[in-house]
Amino acid sequence: MSSSLPITGSSSPSTARQWDLLWVSGTVTRKLAPRLRILYEQMLEPKWVVAIGSCATSGGPFYDSYNVVKGVNKIMPVDLYVPGCPVRPETFLDSVIKFRKMLKEGRK
Repeated sequence: MSSSLPITGSSSPSTARQWDLLWVSGTVTRKLAPRLRILYEQMLEPKWVVAIGSCATSGGPFYDSYNVVKGVNKIMPVDLYVPGCPVRPETFLDSVIKFRKMLKEGRK
């Protein structure tokens, strides 16, 4: 499978002020949460957030830890959830296809 970056039009802008899409993967800690919120607030409109994996969507196996945010949706709105721990390649690809449809339709 080749990279799909050219297909989706993705690039790596240097600052959050140039982003309109944020992919969140992994455990979000209370220390990281304010920084993620600042990044979100600096993003261009319309803002899109995709939570990838169980850790990002619900805290994953660390859910009961005092220092873990119980899902990135607690600090910013999430447009698409990609379930799994780990995320299966098929699930990730399905989510990318779903996200592209959302973009084409202009809906959040």
